Amino acid sequence: MSHSASSPSFGTPSRPGAPGASGRAASWGSGPRGAGSRGAGRGAKPRFGFGLVGPRRDRHSVPVDQLEALALPVGDDGMVIGVDAESRPAVLGINRPVPYDVTLIGGLWTAQVLALRAAATGARVAVETGRAQAWTALAQAAGGGQPCISLHDVGRVPPQGASAGSPVVVIRDCGMRPPRGRVVSAPWQSVVTLLPYLSPVAPRLLEKSSLVGVQRVSPDEAAQIGRIMSLPRHEYEALSTLADGVTLWCTPSDRQFVMTQGTDAETGLLGGARRMD
Repeated sequence: MSHSASSPSFGTPSRPGAPGASGRAASWGSGPRGAGSRGAGRGAKPRFGFGLVGPRRDRHSVPVDQLEALALPVGDDGMVIGVDAESRPAVLGINRPVPYDVTLIGGLWTAQVLALRAAATGARVAVETGRAQAWTALAQAAGGGQPCISLHDVGRVPPQGASAGSPVVVIRDCGMRPPRGRVVSAPWQSVVTLLPYLSPVAPRLLEKSSLVGVQRVSPDEAAQIGRIMSLPRHEYEALSTLADGVTLWCTPSDRQFVMTQGTDAETGLLGGARRMD
């Protein structure tokens, strides 16, 4: 995600070079049976390692002022959680080698989209919830039959054994006053806590979180969140007017409004974006 009301940490692997290719080319023309010696006519100067001169074509070139058109809208590694105000992908790196806590004050729909997209990155998702019926269809549909999303009663999440090869995202959907979890954030194990509204435990959760997401709340709640997160007045006042699917994601130093839109598959399973459950 870009920053300005900007992305919290919201890669393209380097391509190996091709020494093998150049090595093969050199070997093809280096011996008596090489392409350069074999293909060169009598009197022609052999082109060792390159074979015969091929057809000439125009070089592929782009004027400098058009280079930006070739840019790819790719940010950091992670899952796409929506688009920013300029319709650029907003990417959240949820699988990390350090403990990572996220608090979302928002709707179940957004939390479930995050669960599906985290599973799509290869993470195992453990949902701690007091309303399993709201998650059952999603857990059954995710992973094409593979058990990538598991449901657990509140306080009954077993150790997950997270590792770099098998990262875990724990989603805590435990109501307004979630109890302290038995399973906490750890390397390669992120914890996302969903709060439907600002509650008495929210200030503690917001202060300890690496990332906070806020959807539409009342003006009074918006002002309180603004104080806790040190938001500019125009940003916290906007929190009471946000459309369904819009979230302000923020850290102590970065903020960005993001619109999350469901894919066809997500919409078919979860319905359209909504703030209220």
